[in-house]
This record gives sequence, structure tokens and C-alpha cells, in this order.
Amino acid sequence: MSWKHGGRGSSRGYHHGDLREDLVRAALELIKEKGPAGFTFADAARWAGVSPAAPYRHFRDREELIADVAKRGFKLFSEKLREAWGEGKPSTADAFRRIGAAYLNFARTEPAYYAAMFESGVAIGRDPELREAADKSFQSLRAAAEILVAKMPAKGRPPAMMVALHIWSITHGIASLFARADPARRPLPMSAEDLLEAQMLIYLKGLGLNP
Repeated sequence: MSWKHGGRGSSRGYHHGDLREDLVRAALELIKEKGPAGFTFADAARWAGVSPAAPYRHFRDREELIADVAKRGFKLFSEKLREAWGEGKPSTADAFRRIGAAYLNFARTEPAYYAAMFESGVAIGRDPELREAADKSFQSLRAAAEILVAKMPAKGRPPAMMVALHIWSITHGIASLFARADPARRPLPMSAEDLLEAQMLIYLKGLGLNP
């Protein structure tokens, strides 16, 4: 037996087209409205227009549904960052700017995915596919950091991973505080992009680099 999608608690019926996809859409909409912790598995079923028992055919529980949303978000995020990286051309500095802008834009335009990925408390280590997707999203930033560090004198050169983690922390903090498209966004007397660029200049100069 399958159920027909109606959304927003509409009456249930037979011949559901793709319940798994409808449940993912339900989760995304509910995360946007209530946050990743603000809805139940039954709420997602209601949004999809199915019985409370129907989602268990596709997901073990609400946490598995959130993990699936996060996994999809990380895959999309990886694509956006990889495109922004553009193999580091025409320069590492340009590529860094594009990666930063892409990160901020993702937080702004995909708030539900962003929340599922970073704010839901989903246990990344329990799902190998989720862990792989999350790690892959970091690859472009790691590649940029490796090129950046390679330009520094060998003596006193910091590990590329440490630099990548520093830059990730800076970018993620600004994205989470100032670039999001929900009520949690803090007011800022400049654009999030300008703030990120200024912070990066300070950081790179601290490493002895001339941006």
C-alpha cells in the first residue's frame, strides 16, 4: 500500500508517487519553519499527507530522516564549493574569495540544509555515507590551504590542515552569525562578504603572507 502526497496534513490516499522524497521535502520545510529540533516524525508524516506509520517504511526514525537531509545538503554544498574553487585559477587569492562567497551564499540560500548539516546534532560518525559527504565538502578548502602553505618559507610553515581548519572556523562563524536567511541572523553594518574578506586579510597577514 502507498499513499498520495497532499502536503500540510491533507487527506491520505493510495498511490503515493515517492514517499521518501516527500518526507525529505517535508523535513526541509519544517526545518525552515521550526528549526531542526522543532518537529516530530509524525509532523513530517502529516506534512506529506500520510499516516504516522508510513514513514517507517523508508526511515528508522526522525534522526535517520534528518541524517538523509544532511547528507543531501553536504553533497550540494560540496558541489558549490568545488565550483567556486575552480582548481585555484586564476590565483589562490581569487579562489579563496570565491569559496568564502559560496559558503556564505549557501547559508543564505539553503537555510534548511545548512541547519540540518551543522545545527541538528546529527551524528556524522554513525553513517559512513554521511561522513564521506561531510568530509568531501572540506576538500576544496583543504586544497586551497595546501597551495597557500606551500608558498610560505619551509621554516615555521604551519600544517595545511591547521590552516584549513582555521579558515573554515572563520568562514563558518561569519556564515552562522551574519549570512543566514532566518531570524537567527545578527545585524551587521557591512556585508558578511566584506567582514569575511577583512578577517581573512588579518589572518593571512598574521601568517606572514601578503594577500
